[in-house]
Amino acid sequence: MRNFVLVSMVLLAGLAARAQSAPPIGTMSKMGVSYGPPAGWMPIETQRSAPGASAEPTQKPGTQEEKKGTACIETPLTAIHGNPLSEIVVVTLPFDCYGQTMTGQDLAGFGSGAAEGLKQEFDVLEPVYGAYALGSHRFWIERARASAKGESKTQETLEIACSVLKKGAVCWMAVAADEASLRDFESSPVSLEGEAPAALVPADAFEKTP
Repeated sequence: MRNFVLVSMVLLAGLAARAQSAPPIGTMSKMGVSYGPPAGWMPIETQRSAPGASAEPTQKPGTQEEKKGTACIETPLTAIHGNPLSEIVVVTLPFDCYGQTMTGQDLAGFGSGAAEGLKQEFDVLEPVYGAYALGSHRFWIERARASAKGESKTQETLEIACSVLKKGAVCWMAVAADEASLRDFESSPVSLEGEAPAALVPADAFEKTP
């Protein structure tokens, strides 16, 4: 049985340990992903912490396997929009670098483990879960109301959608300050492994449980 706690810990630790700048958006193409930020959103290449990633992760990579996983994490896209600020972050874990593979059967465990790490930075309220498919690719998704630790007066919508591809795992994360930003995130088109583009999150995404 695969170590999903390790995989998800590596995912979140990698977010916190990003290099000086994010890789170019095109790095997703090597995994068969075609995706860009919604219209009007601004890609950024800075050392800003991604949603759910603190400068000093609660769990630091210790074993050689964990350190290798952290080094393999890529954040090919971070984009921001609006005032108050909304943010989208895309995170990938290439299997050829990490040395492990996953299948669709592993998706729910991977997605829920990744989402659990976001609680390091957010107080998460009333999460709901869903499952859907884009073409031949299965997705796991979670949506919740959330507020940053110590800022309970300001609530945002936190949403994370993950899928497993042939060459790696990928998660799209959004912290949306308003409904318009959440709609932008969900309606942004994505093409996976040469299939026809589709909205990242369909309208019926939460009608089925993972």
